[in-house]
Amino acid sequence: MGIFARLARLIKSNLNDLISRSEDPEKMLNQIVIDMNTQLIEAKKQVAASIADEKRLQKQAENELAGAKEWERRAMMAVRAGDDNLAKEALLRKKEHDQLAEQFQSQWQKQKQAVDQLKLALRALNAKIEEAKRKKTLLIARKKRAEAQKAIQETMSGLKNASAFEAFDRMAGKIDQIEAEAEAGAELAEEYTGDVLAHKFGQLEASHGADEDLTALKRKMGVLPPEPEPEAKPVRVEKSDEAQEFDNLDPREQEELARALAELEAEDQAAMRMKR
Repeated sequence: MGIFARLARLIKSNLNDLISRSEDPEKMLNQIVIDMNTQLIEAKKQVAASIADEKRLQKQAENELAGAKEWERRAMMAVRAGDDNLAKEALLRKKEHDQLAEQFQSQWQKQKQAVDQLKLALRALNAKIEEAKRKKTLLIARKKRAEAQKAIQETMSGLKNASAFEAFDRMAGKIDQIEAEAEAGAELAEEYTGDVLAHKFGQLEASHGADEDLTALKRKMGVLPPEPEPEAKPVRVEKSDEAQEFDNLDPREQEELARALAELEAEDQAAMRMKR
């Protein structure tokens, strides 16, 4: 084999491989359907032209038959007029039209059969194109599903690398360290820049409240005895102004005032008995 033949074969194989790798199934299917639709349009034009030829042949056959009948009528007219020679000429013309009508009739029958076959072929072609469209949709869906599965598998294969997970855990540990340092810094800032005494009392109040809550819970559970009832405070009776003035008097004056009040009370009771 010559060097030029080998070179040509090498170039052809490389071109075929390049074309095969560059073919996108979805684009190719769409283009194939477009080409099929174009062929269907051309087929419809050809069938339409064949139907037009059939109609023309049928019309010509009918015209020739009408011409033959017309010359036959004229021959009858010549016979009635007694002109046999004219009648013969009319019959000759009628015969010509009959022959042409027979020929057109034969061509029309053949054309009609061809048109019927073309119509069947056109319907079959249309059905195949519709089936190809449906298959195209399914094939494209299968292609996209396969591409998605391939992408997922490639992603999962990349995640199987242990170094990626180790790096992820290392970054998480760094973030935890940064958060711990930030919390420690905030605690130190509060301890040394704020009011230390207020901070201590705040801690004391928080712990005291927790102790009270714990005691209340234990009493509710019956672990501790219930809280004792508060002692009743003595009721203080407010004295009137006259009583306060009586307390302010000398004991001797208090005795005389008491005696006077007793005498007045005795007189009132005696008056009440007299009224009865």
